[in-house]
Amino acid sequence: MTARIRLQPEAIGMGMTSQRVRDRLIERLRANDISDERVLNALRAVPRHLFVDEALATRAYEDTALPIGHGQTISQPWVVAKMTQTLLEVPRPAGAPTMRVLEIGTGSGYQAAILAALGLEVFTVERIGELLRTARKRFRTLGLHVRSKHDDGRIGWAEEGPFDGILVTAAAPALVEALSTQLAPGGTLVAPVGGAGGQSLLRLRKDADGRIEQDDLGPVIFVPLLSGLTDQ
Repeated sequence: MTARIRLQPEAIGMGMTSQRVRDRLIERLRANDISDERVLNALRAVPRHLFVDEALATRAYEDTALPIGHGQTISQPWVVAKMTQTLLEVPRPAGAPTMRVLEIGTGSGYQAAILAALGLEVFTVERIGELLRTARKRFRTLGLHVRSKHDDGRIGWAEEGPFDGILVTAAAPALVEALSTQLAPGGTLVAPVGGAGGQSLLRLRKDADGRIEQDDLGPVIFVPLLSGLTDQ
């Protein structure tokens, strides 16, 4: 069930940010292998134009990545939908606790907002302080509960683990071992892996015995996963 989002006038949108334009994006996603209605409803509900600079708001509902400063981007809506849908593919047992998800790379905050809109318990880590402060303001504006941390995403958030799901929104040359160890048995990790020669979106599933099954979901393009912190 999609969480209730505060729709202030600026969130409702008009013209190229109107609900009609958003609905056209949803139909394009539905026609391109996004079939989970929970995910589609979350993307319909979360106003993507609030997660980009005002000058780019008219492009917010194009199915493309957009710059957000600091050499970072807000991911293409299809990629956000695909990663989220992959995370939710394994049904939760009846009566199971709320799914706990760790996101590495808060960026604009859009992916975390989609997860929170789905009613998940969301933890997100961002190394760039300015991006994280702006994302937190957006979460508050929309009334979404997201726990966030200014830290090096490559080390995850071990004290809050293990997690039922982990999404990594930047690409490393290889899977980061610290993150896979924070994945709970039965959990799913989705991450882009690769370098300048090409990247693939990988899905890892950990069984009850800790064994990991890995699948390649196809080529993607993400910014690199960097270490270290910056306040700017």
